[in-house]
Amino acid sequence: MSDANDANGATGAARTESASGGPAGRRVRVVLVDDHRMFRTGVQAEIGQTETTGVEVVGEAADVDQAVSVITATRPEVVLLDVHLPGGGGVEVLRRCAPLMADAEQPVRFLALSVSDAAEDVIGVIRGGARGYVTKTITGSDLVASIFRVQEGDAVFSPRLAGFVLDAFASTDAPPVDEDLDRLTQREREVLRLIARGYAYKEIAKQLYISVKTVESHVSAVLRKLQLSNRHELTRWATARRLV
Repeated sequence: MSDANDANGATGAARTESASGGPAGRRVRVVLVDDHRMFRTGVQAEIGQTETTGVEVVGEAADVDQAVSVITATRPEVVLLDVHLPGGGGVEVLRRCAPLMADAEQPVRFLALSVSDAAEDVIGVIRGGARGYVTKTITGSDLVASIFRVQEGDAVFSPRLAGFVLDAFASTDAPPVDEDLDRLTQREREVLRLIARGYAYKEIAKQLYISVKTVESHVSAVLRKLQLSNRHELTRWATARRLV
């Protein structure tokens, strides 16, 4: 989380609030849900200094079942939720936690925090009930401000992602079905987009917190499923579908 540009529009008015100790010395209880332990550790180190940030990390989870269990047990005010998780993804967590979100007295609110900036991922979790969506390039201070805004019931988005949501909810047309794209897993779609954007395998591995061998395996699977021969054909395929 190092690029402040992605978060400038995400926090909006919250930038007038100090991240130190939270707004007016308030506290917020947070659960981290992400399948990469190193990323969770990094977020915890960045925002979890409660006396400074006002954020108290009360639990962590690496998959859907763990997430539902921890969230139910701890009843945090905000959940930082990755979109792609083992067991059904962030949307499944939202579905199973719907009663907690609907609790009028002690609602659990969700803020998606993901490496993906794909429109379908953003729209999927917002339709599922998340209050916002920011990407993992957000800075620690802006993430803290975003957490407090979500706690207050505001909607928070990284700048260009808000347009996806506005367009999606303004349209009454159902999105077209793409059978080829539907063959790919969420992780394969992530790798596909990064390949199409010109990232090297090492860069993709770093972005997604996976090994280079795993990236190679995903690329091979994508090429096989789409019946393509190389990354150049893959890039043309992704560009034609406006996935880049």
